[in-house]
Amino acid sequence: MSRIKKIAWVVLLTLLFAGCAVRTPYEDANDPLEPVNRVIYRFNDGLDRMVLKPVARGYQTYIPSTARTGVRNFFNNLYEPLTIVNDVLQGKGHHTAGDTMRFGFNTIFGVLGLFDVATGWGLELRKEDFGQTFGVWGFGEGWYLVLPVLGPSTVRDAAGLPLEYQVDLLARNTSGITRYSAYSLLFISRRADLLSASDTLDSGAVDPYLQVREAYRQKRWYDIYDGNPPDDDFSDEELFGD
Repeated sequence: MSRIKKIAWVVLLTLLFAGCAVRTPYEDANDPLEPVNRVIYRFNDGLDRMVLKPVARGYQTYIPSTARTGVRNFFNNLYEPLTIVNDVLQGKGHHTAGDTMRFGFNTIFGVLGLFDVATGWGLELRKEDFGQTFGVWGFGEGWYLVLPVLGPSTVRDAAGLPLEYQVDLLARNTSGITRYSAYSLLFISRRADLLSASDTLDSGAVDPYLQVREAYRQKRWYDIYDGNPPDDDFSDEELFGD
């Protein structure tokens, strides 16, 4: 990493340790940077409305579904090693074995992941990242952040991004126009998959910033616990009132 990236990572880790208390999605968000976050949110929203969303709609409209599925499968497979590394760090031996087999089967028999043969063989897609690993290790989410272009995050998740870059096969094996083209296709594919969700947000949210923030926090909470968060972290009164 460059010197600036190292300094930024040290700052993120410092904030991560400072905010290590675990918070559930049913507690108030730690959002001291809300005024700045809202500015970045508006920038991201404007960029999305002017560029990303129209391109994603065109992609969904004019690219055949079989081709879109192949692109999605390819990138899912490309980032499978990230999941495997974090399986190991989280001590999930069974998942490590299953995800390693999934990566091998789809790479070999699925033509570099274009075809997802592993799901049909009982090896479902799972996703793990360093933010989830930090959560499993007991670190709290820290401050809520909105990152330019990348969108909602937290100090805990942002601290994992430099590590993810080190195991990103796309970043490490491409350069120049090939890398930018591949990342552009990845962004468009992922944005197209979220079109219905964003349409729902646009039509129903009184304050979309708050809705995105709480939806993101809740999703990450469920990700950390593989969809089964502990029930004893909050009571019915906290959820629904007296």
